[in-house]
Amino acid sequence: MAVNEAEHRAMTRALALATRGPRGVNPQVGAVLISPDGTVLAEGWHHGAGTPHAEVDALSKLAPGAARGATAVVTLEPCNHTGRTGPCALALIDAGVARVVYALDDPGAVSGGGAERLRAAGVDVEAGEQADAAQAVISGWLTAQRLGRPHITVKWAQSLDGRAAAADGSSQWITGPAARADVHRRRASADAIVVGTGTVLADDPALTARDGDALLADQPVPVVIGSRATPPGAAVRRHPREPLFYETHDLHRVVADLQARGIQSVFVEGGPTLASAFVAQGLVDRVLAYVAPVLLGGARLALTDIGVPSIDRARRLTVEEWLPLGADLLAIASPERTRDEIADPERTREEGVA
Repeated sequence: MAVNEAEHRAMTRALALATRGPRGVNPQVGAVLISPDGTVLAEGWHHGAGTPHAEVDALSKLAPGAARGATAVVTLEPCNHTGRTGPCALALIDAGVARVVYALDDPGAVSGGGAERLRAAGVDVEAGEQADAAQAVISGWLTAQRLGRPHITVKWAQSLDGRAAAADGSSQWITGPAARADVHRRRASADAIVVGTGTVLADDPALTARDGDALLADQPVPVVIGSRATPPGAAVRRHPREPLFYETHDLHRVVADLQARGIQSVFVEGGPTLASAFVAQGLVDRVLAYVAPVLLGGARLALTDIGVPSIDRARRLTVEEWLPLGADLLAIASPERTRDEIADPERTREEGVA
């Protein structure tokens, strides 16, 4: 049975509700309960670890029996395990829900399988509605489940000829105000922002997410990687969030520690040495390349050695979108082998696929 217009609208609403929940160790999930004629009966979302899941939150707003025959529209497959809360699949069955429409399968080895449980109980189940939009909401959590580490975005700004700075090292500003504003919005959507000590010493960045001079409500945790000391007066030390400092150059250890701290989305912003290291070590899920229509020449490349000895070993990307930003252009891309990584995460960990 195909998804109808009422269910499509309900999923759009459920995706908006999902973003009200906190980012963290649990996914952001939204749910909408609708009657057979498409009337919205109740809404819910996951308010954080240990609280009722989105489906149960929505059910709690109805009188007993009021959900019988209804359709539950949920952004993630209803869970099938008992943790701090019970299985959402069972809650929906007990409530008498007749149909469930969800966007994404739950990849968890323990929490997955809710769809099978629902079908076994006679509930009609439809999967995949607005899956791409749902994946964008919980990309960090999905990567954590599939690969055991945060979702990592590597960003750089470059001239048309691939340079990150002029010959004297100056780089502010290669791109224009529209591109810089876009960067700040993307910073705010990440759990952590990562730079190397070279960038801290050269540019003294604040690593905040701003709208003009005003701080945005959501601020990423600043992370500095490198063996050189960060000066006591560095701007990063005045960040609203407590900064994290790592002397190790083992990026796998760094991202593992970030994961252990509940950080599920990482925004790597500088500079070329650190960005290249993330690429070389196979720790990239998305690339944001801001390209300005200027020529700089010289040796200060946006990327350095990424471990590509020949053209047949090139790290190829799939461009998801070309986004004009004033005079600049943003290329949003992901590694072509992402599907393989998801299908076989153990191979990914062993080979370090980027």
